[in-house]
Amino acid sequence: QVQVVESGGGLVQSGGSLRLSCAASGFTLDYHVIAWFRQAPGKKREGLSCTSTDGNTYYADSVKGRFTASGDNAKNAVYLQMNSLKPEDTAVYYCATTPTYYCSGWGWYAPSEYNYWGQGTRVTVSS
Repeated sequence: QVQVVESGGGLVQSGGSLRLSCAASGFTLDYHVIAWFRQAPGKKREGLSCTSTDGNTYYADSVKGRFTASGDNAKNAVYLQMNSLKPEDTAVYYCATTPTYYCSGWGWYAPSEYNYWGQGTRVTVSS
């Protein structure tokens, strides 16, 4: 059974950092792309990054240069390092996956691209 479970959320001050983790089970990262999304209250789910099996990663403009996605195939885990956090980064953060080698170059940021989702972890950035 394919599962992804996020952890690492919490409360952080503006300018601070957090590292989110996504533990994968029931599949390996050799044949699944991993994406990070977030959803703030009253807003649509926003695609933040997608990492292909070759390590290539797409980033949304809103987080490029501040967030870094990485993976550890040995641990079957993926991480999202978030630096220079802003109050507008406050949201529930999700990892998602689907069985394919490469992120879609034209639609990686669309939630419909991913079959499996975690339950989310909440990040709150105070000003």
